[in-house]
Amino acid sequence: MALLETTGRPDEIDPAEFDAIYFTGGHAVMWDFPESEGLQALTRAIWERGGVVSAVCHGYCGLLNARLADGTLLVAGRRVTGFSWTEEVLAGVARHMPYNAEAEMRRRGAHYRKAAIPFLPHVETDGRLVTGQNPFSAHLTARKVVELLQAPSQ
Repeated sequence: MALLETTGRPDEIDPAEFDAIYFTGGHAVMWDFPESEGLQALTRAIWERGGVVSAVCHGYCGLLNARLADGTLLVAGRRVTGFSWTEEVLAGVARHMPYNAEAEMRRRGAHYRKAAIPFLPHVETDGRLVTGQNPFSAHLTARKVVELLQAPSQ
């Protein structure tokens, strides 16, 4: 609990100290993550230093507006996954969501993919970008991030 009480704001974090960023899920992040300039800056800095950018479930909403130094969206042209609209509907919460995250990813040029059967684990890896579809994908997503971090530098 002490660590949670002293968690720094994004603008207090030095991205040079980190090799990866991992966006967690939960519906609240749909409101909190997309417009966070601090999170976008951390993501850009870690990515452009050659680090791993990752997200699981609704955490991929943190990648919606992440832009690189050249102004392009990080997700444009990349394979991603995250909590699907079908899963929102089946969970009975779609009408409460502020937007359809799956559709928003596609609108930004991402190649969104999902498991053939809702709520099954599914992970997409596109270079150093790792995304997991739902809570059941968290373990596999984390494993892939660790694997990339342990890979010899090329």
